Amino acid sequence: MPWFYYVGRLIVRMILLLLTRWQIKNRENIPSQGALLIVANHLNLVDPPLLVVSLGRRVIFMAKKELFQSRVVGYFICGFGAFPVHRGQLDKKTMHQVHRLLDDGQALVMFPEGTRSKNAQLQSAFPGAALIASRSGVPIVPVGISGTEKMKGMVWMLHRPRISVNIGHPFYLPPVNDKLTKVELAELTNSIMEHIAELLPPQYRGNYTGQGN
Repeated sequence: MPWFYYVGRLIVRMILLLLTRWQIKNRENIPSQGALLIVANHLNLVDPPLLVVSLGRRVIFMAKKELFQSRVVGYFICGFGAFPVHRGQLDKKTMHQVHRLLDDGQALVMFPEGTRSKNAQLQSAFPGAALIASRSGVPIVPVGISGTEKMKGMVWMLHRPRISVNIGHPFYLPPVNDKLTKVELAELTNSIMEHIAELLPPQYRGNYTGQGN
């Protein structure tokens, strides 16, 4: 639905400019073309459209299947380029779709935690992002989102919360020749989350406290 994507992007941009203090840091770190895996923390349902208007190129999202059970929400997130997956699971059909998108040079966005954080702090991540990155060899761009946890109810509009999207440098996971063990996959997952943590204020780092300055 390209019309929805462009109209929706305009609406989201206007809302952010009028009702928040929206800041994008280091957008030049996003390659303008080529396959890319973007990984970010997740605080609010507004995070996907926030990234759509912040990253500077068209992106496709992996979203948990439960979100598509609502016709309204499902229509909205499909319009922004999302497709459903089982949280914490990557079956053969999903992996085939992911690799097809990456082979086409698309930018894929994942929230490794699998769901929104209830306390705005980083939670332990699922290994899906590490599995995709290690098998595909595509660059990973970490993104730290802060402030969207304040966008709840209607009162937040009166306070214009400060929203920040901090984009890190692309990096690669080490090449893998054989099948990953659970320990190796956990280490790669931690590496991805540490890159995200470095882009967040200390109070957001949660299970990955100690990363960053």
